Amino acid sequence: MQSNDEFDLIVAGSGGAALLAAIRAHDLGMKVLVIEKSDQYGGTTATSGGALWIPMNGLGKDDYESAYTYLKAATGDTTPDSKVRAYLESGADLIRYINEKTSLRYRVSEGYADYYQELPGATASGRALAPDPFDGALLGEEFARLRPTHPGSTLNGIGMTIPESNTMATKSPGWFGVALRVMLRYWFDIPWRFRTKRDRRLCLGSALIGGLRHAMLVRGIPLWLECPLESLVVEDGRVCGVVARRAGQPVNLRARRGVVLAAGGFERNQAMRDEYLPHPTRQEWAATPAGLNTGDTIRAAAAIGAKLEHMDLSWGTPTVRNPSVSQGAQPVFAERGFGGSVCVNRQGKRFVNEALSYDRFQLAMYAEHARSGGAIPAWWVFDARYRKNCPFGPLLPSVAFPDSKAPKEWWGDFLFKDQTLEGLARQIGVDPAGLADTIRRNNEYARTGVDPEFGRGNSVHDRYWSLRSAKPNPCLVPIDTAPYYAVKIEPGDTGTKGGPAITDHGQVVNTAGQPIPGLYCVGNNSAAALGRAYAGPGCTIGPGMVFAFRAVNHLAAAARG
Repeated sequence: MQSNDEFDLIVAGSGGAALLAAIRAHDLGMKVLVIEKSDQYGGTTATSGGALWIPMNGLGKDDYESAYTYLKAATGDTTPDSKVRAYLESGADLIRYINEKTSLRYRVSEGYADYYQELPGATASGRALAPDPFDGALLGEEFARLRPTHPGSTLNGIGMTIPESNTMATKSPGWFGVALRVMLRYWFDIPWRFRTKRDRRLCLGSALIGGLRHAMLVRGIPLWLECPLESLVVEDGRVCGVVARRAGQPVNLRARRGVVLAAGGFERNQAMRDEYLPHPTRQEWAATPAGLNTGDTIRAAAAIGAKLEHMDLSWGTPTVRNPSVSQGAQPVFAERGFGGSVCVNRQGKRFVNEALSYDRFQLAMYAEHARSGGAIPAWWVFDARYRKNCPFGPLLPSVAFPDSKAPKEWWGDFLFKDQTLEGLARQIGVDPAGLADTIRRNNEYARTGVDPEFGRGNSVHDRYWSLRSAKPNPCLVPIDTAPYYAVKIEPGDTGTKGGPAITDHGQVVNTAGQPIPGLYCVGNNSAAALGRAYAGPGCTIGPGMVFAFRAVNHLAAAARG
């Protein structure tokens, strides 16, 4: 086994929490190495929306009491009170550090509401933060190694911010001008487009990772790709390094102060899914890069006695199969708010508010499947009017992506079409009478603007992604224009929530409840710091980065005395 130079800190993973930990550690005087098993850096973060949900962030209006009340209601008894308070007390420091000390800039994503609007302390805006676009040209050769964002987050490969995407998708005033500016900026970036078709205006998760990677380059922090962690090295009860594999050979990497595990969850490991997650469960339903997040570092921590928690939880979202992308599945986030569509079970009946936060929508699929046996898969049904104006999964609006452009293999697989609702129901194996009754009810609700069954469109969260021009309720629009469409959806996820239990400072806890010296764990690699809560947009990455910040601060303080 090869022996390499010693480092103060070794970070496993290259997502947002990992890179933030490396940068912070360097700034606190440590010699840092980041290792990543893939040939690209950025992890799941790079394919995400890049948002951070952080109350008391110092940029938006908020108060401690309402933020604490909301988070306590959202987390229930699934995380200690001290972790909730630690999160609230460190968010502003993290954002200030990012905006002042790195190449990344965050600002409030106006109008992006907390997900659980019915809970006390919820706000309509101010806690969700979005990254400014980042110029990928600043990365030099490292631009090519940045993991691309999910195709569903771009406009035919052209980068868009959350506000730009929302304005265009919802057909808000000025949407056409926004779309035109976004496209013209890309098409007239002639020198860059001679080099690559990939847009250098990085947005969303690409902006987050691009900004942090640039901060690493400025500081000279090494990142070793294709270097998976295989095991942790323990001496006298303390983690003092890792065994990794580089260029096909095992290497022993020493870490004088500690190791931070930030390498994602286990959603791409079918055996672990079968063991821990609710059934049915399939790794191909996950909306994360294939081949990543197979639980390697979770198993490495468990092998030295780490306690595992929240292994039955995931960052749930409905997904639709998309054979055109490496992930294989595409999350259904924004589309669910648009009126003119319904989600039904095998009986043709609705079972949930379609615009509900995506984590609770996924849970509703499992609950309904347990009740009726007919919600996995479920079916999203819409008409030609919806098809013309709104996206769904891999389908852009038909004005830009007509049916003739959809690959033939999509039809009859996860995408179906018929001139009548009855014919559509028979194609997808749904009760025709039940579907007809559901559509009749939807059309009546669209007329009154009230959904008495599930309250669709009643909250600011529901209406954030909706056709704003539809009245009286933008989430309720008639479904009455042939042809009719159906898309198969599955209960997917954007990662798992289970892993090594951690303290308020990100220290890994052993099965006896004691911190393991020298070992920290953050992000989806760890047991979710906020337990069951998916409190708002960016509640995956936000806690990951806050507790990474806290972990490195704690490690540095421990080293000082």
